[in-house]
Formats: sequence, structure tokens, C-alpha cells
Amino acid sequence: MPRSRWLAADWADLPGFASDRLTQWWPAFIAGCSRPARPWSTVCAEAQLRPPMGEPALREWMTQHLQPWRVEPLPGAAEPAGGLLTGYFEPLIEARRSRQGAFTTPLHAAPADLTLRRPYWSRQELDTLPNAQAALRGREIAWVADPLDALVIQIQGSGRLWFPQGDGRQVTRLAFAGHNDQPYRSVGRWLIDQGELRPGEASWPAIKAWAQRNPQRVQEMLWANPRVVFFREEPLAAGPGSALPGPRGAQGIPLTAGRSIAVDPQSIPYGTAVWLDSTEPLSSTPLQRLVMAQDTGSAIVGAVRADFFWGSGDEAEAQAGRMKQALRLWVLWPKGAAAR
Repeated sequence: MPRSRWLAADWADLPGFASDRLTQWWPAFIAGCSRPARPWSTVCAEAQLRPPMGEPALREWMTQHLQPWRVEPLPGAAEPAGGLLTGYFEPLIEARRSRQGAFTTPLHAAPADLTLRRPYWSRQELDTLPNAQAALRGREIAWVADPLDALVIQIQGSGRLWFPQGDGRQVTRLAFAGHNDQPYRSVGRWLIDQGELRPGEASWPAIKAWAQRNPQRVQEMLWANPRVVFFREEPLAAGPGSALPGPRGAQGIPLTAGRSIAVDPQSIPYGTAVWLDSTEPLSSTPLQRLVMAQDTGSAIVGAVRADFFWGSGDEAEAQAGRMKQALRLWVLWPKGAAAR
């Protein structure tokens, strides 16, 4: 791979492998088999014909079909010492179909001329220049009450919106449909550079708290990140057990909470099984489990770098927002296929 090297390893090298509930990983793997990378085609075809397996049979099946490889940076690569595991989630935010009351911040579909202008207008230009504003007119999908809610959906790349409907609510999903080709800049990093937060304090709750204390500077903070993400609306249909599917990642597969990660595809191909060795946020509890590489992100660059998908809801948001953990990675690759 252009950004990593793989070193042959043994199953005994995977910390905690004997304790993982592999049956919880299997559905994410089978979902990925609907769009397998070429080296996985044979393994996926065999797996899809298998009847349900218990833990011992599944563990035996894996050791028969897969080979562990330790993922490391290329020699001389300019990467931080050790790996890094962060987290992301799918926001759930109240919205309206039209601008009303406090709901004044729009979320947009891709403008018609997005592919004709590269890079496209920056966030500040879209907020201030008449020509840029005209390009978005009529492209509003929904309106939210807090501009930071709009920003977090753009950072996460997708989100669920809920709209009041009678005595209940309607829930829909905004899926990624493109961006303005401007660089992503972290607003947390901006607050640190401004001396507003100390290094290590730039969690999402801390950023929201700063915004509440400094409403006159929120627009300045938002403009520090020139990247804007555009969306398309997708209906939500409950799957087995009335569970709502996760958003589609870069592989085109619905993500599985706790079993999908975003990676640098120049280090690990989409559809690859990956063993994580890390810890949970703000604790020493091991986070050692088998996951699937099914997504990417603009900040996910490097060999030993991953973003852990926590799912949706308040707990997922809290865990994702405070996650910045040391990481080691192994890929599990089909036996007989050339290592990348």
C-alpha cells in the first residue's frame, strides 16, 4: 500500500483476540461482502453460503481462511509516534422543513454548479457573497436551530434529522453528497490557537460551551473551517429487530456501530477485516476487537490511523467526542492473496 507496510504476524500476536465476540463482527463482514474488494471475492462467496456459526466454529473458520498482518508506517514516513484512534457518530438533530422561529441555519443539497467550480466557494464566501448565496438558493433541505448542529453533521458526513409530526416525529437521514473542495480545518484547533482552550480540552462539549459563552464569535469560529458538506435526503427503514441501519460509508455499505471504522484507503483497502488494539475514552478499559474498514474521512490519513464508528445517540456522541487513543492495527487478509 502507498502509505503502509504489512508485516506477517501470528494469531497469538493479536491482543485480546480470544475474548472478542466474533459473532457480533460477522454481520458487518457479511454486509461488506455485498461489495467485496477483489482479494475478498472468494472468501466472501464461501462465507455467504455458510449457515450461522457459533463462536468456536467462527474462530476456526477465520484461522483457516485469513492471515494476520501487522500494519506499520513506511520507513521514514512523517507520522506521529504510535497510532491514533478517534471516534465519530451519526448526529440526531431536530429540524424544520422551512425557516421558522429559531430554525434559521440551512443544510443544503449540492448546488447545480458544484462540479464547474473547483474549489467551490468557501464557507465564509457562501455566507457573504451574493453570487455564492444565489447558487444555494432553493437547495435547502432542512433548517436547524444551532449552527454548531449544522457543523457537526458536516464534520460527521451524515446525520439523522427529526421533524415534529402530530404527536410523534418523522426521522430522515442526510447522506453525504459532496463538498466544496476546500480544506478541512478543525474548529477545536482554531480555539487552541486563539488561546481559548488548552491542548487536550478541545472536545465537542467544550467547543459548544465556549460558543454559548461567546455568541458574538461563533461566526468567526465557523469561518475558520472553510469546508462545507452538501447532502442528499434518504428515507430510513428499520432493519431486523427494528434497528435503523447506519449511514453508508465510503465503501457504499451501511456502517455497523462498534464494528465499522474509517481508514486511510491508501493504507488499508475498504472491505478489509482489521484488529484494533486500543482503549476506551478516558479509561484504561481495553478496546480490542475485530472491525471492518468501511469508511474514510479527510482527517484520516496515515498507516496506523482509524476513526471508530460509535453509532447514533447521546452516548455515541459523548464517546466519539472524547476519543483520542493510542492504537495498534493488524489486518486480517485472505490466505493466498498477495499482501498489499
